[in-house]
Amino acid sequence: MNKSLLQQIKKRRTQLGLKQVDIQSRTGISRQQYQKLESQGNPRLETLEIIVAGLNAQLMLIPDDKVHLIRQLLNDEIKVTIEDQDNLMTNPWKGLLGGEEP
Repeated sequence: MNKSLLQQIKKRRTQLGLKQVDIQSRTGISRQQYQKLESQGNPRLETLEIIVAGLNAQLMLIPDDKVHLIRQLLNDEIKVTIEDQDNLMTNPWKGLLGGEEP
C-alpha cells in the first residue's frame, strides 16, 4: 500500500486527537489490527473504508492531472470568490474532472 496513504490515515487520527486504541470504539477494529495497518499497511478495501469512515473522512479516486488542484484546495492556496462559493455550494465538482456540468 502507498506509504503516503498510511501517513494520511495516521495524520488524520492525530488531527482528531485520537489514539490507536480509540479506533476500536469508532470502527470495531481492534487496536492490534489498526496498529498493524498503520505500521505495515496492506488492509482489505473493506477494512480501509471502515477506518476512513471512523476518521470522519472519505476515500476518493482523483485523476492524476487534478491532484494538484485538490492539494491547492486543501492547503487554501486557491482564493475563492463569492460567485465561486455560490457555484461550489450548488455543484462542488463543477469542472474538477474536466468538462462542464452534465
